Amino acid sequence: MTGAELIRSTIFHTTGDPYRDSQTFVAIDDGGLLVRDGRIAACGDFAAVRAAHADVPVTDWRGGYVLPGLVDTHVHFPQLRVIGHLGGSLLDWLERAALPEETRMADVTYARDTARRFVRALVSHGTTTASVFGAHFAPATAELFDAAEVIGMRIAAGLVLSDRRLRPELHTTVETAYRESTTLIGRYHGHGRALYSVTPRFALSASEAMLEVCQTLMREQPSIRCQSHINEQRDEIGAVATLFPWAEDYLGVYERFGLVGDRTILAHDVHATASEIERLADSGTTVAHCPASNAALGSGIFPFRRHLEAGVRCALGTDVGGGVGFGVLKEALQAYLMQRSAPEPMVLTPPHLLYLATRAGAEALGLAHLIGDFETGKAADLVYLRPPEDSVLADVLRGARDLDRVLSALITLAGAESIRDVRVDGDVVYRSEVA
Repeated sequence: MTGAELIRSTIFHTTGDPYRDSQTFVAIDDGGLLVRDGRIAACGDFAAVRAAHADVPVTDWRGGYVLPGLVDTHVHFPQLRVIGHLGGSLLDWLERAALPEETRMADVTYARDTARRFVRALVSHGTTTASVFGAHFAPATAELFDAAEVIGMRIAAGLVLSDRRLRPELHTTVETAYRESTTLIGRYHGHGRALYSVTPRFALSASEAMLEVCQTLMREQPSIRCQSHINEQRDEIGAVATLFPWAEDYLGVYERFGLVGDRTILAHDVHATASEIERLADSGTTVAHCPASNAALGSGIFPFRRHLEAGVRCALGTDVGGGVGFGVLKEALQAYLMQRSAPEPMVLTPPHLLYLATRAGAEALGLAHLIGDFETGKAADLVYLRPPEDSVLADVLRGARDLDRVLSALITLAGAESIRDVRVDGDVVYRSEVA
């Protein structure tokens, strides 16, 4: 985007974690967000911003709400069409629902169509940045990167690597894994809005030799990311312990191969030990909390309080196939609901939920210098929400007496129908057809 635009709307963002510092939550009733050449030039009360920039054209979004672009830190591209396969454990669900669909990504035409629909679904729910599991096939993973580039969203993604305990069609060799990953890294990492994430599916399906390939890739390319799964269900954890008898625990497998640290996102961690939580915090590794998936697959309730009090970085992931859809705000709501019922209950406030859906995801991906809030100089990644006039959400908002109540209602009720405009670097990547 070139030129300048002053957006007038109610604005919410967090410049840090409100759980630790309430002053990092910013809510402006009549806000002004100045965007210049795709960057945030100012954010504050509209009258003050307008007075300092009287010549800039105004986009009047009063009656709506502007948030930073949502960040999904764990989502599977090939699982678009398996949402709603309810029942069964993780391993049963993989065999019955997810893996058959993932084998179809060998068909490049099918993968291309899936990728286009997938990125469209993300942006239509307000997601501007996502950490994405690609396919087990390099051409299909390339289609994902290409689709994201066309639509204009940010992704960190990678070829999914497995060499055992899945369907044979999804296995690869260590030589092929290294060669294809290296090619994809050279083609996409750091190009445009794309980043590469080394992606061993999980320790259960990756041999020591495959994990060594992942370690080599991370050493050779110090700016790439890593993503995988950990401690999702007890039968999975038991199987990993059998496969890696030398490891102290599930996390110990990834530690052995240098796959933990501030460049790594590990999804779920429902059944973490106290030692694992402490080591996750010390290493700076992020846990992608996927509450809807954890509930749908019967994985259990994430011990959020223990992670938070230990200092583990946490953000939100939709998971998609194992979850219930693409809405990061819906995941924020699910996180709130499940933590109210947790064995160690806690109340996640609306400001903290907003942080988890935006700035925390930026931090997880090493992008907090660029996205996640509306501080001056950051990219103009934003989502404009305005519910339909005849919706329940609109009725609730008309009666809201303060901005905390407004944000609470948005997190509870706002879905894709309320997403009107989505921007990345100030560029429109989605615009609702609703007037």
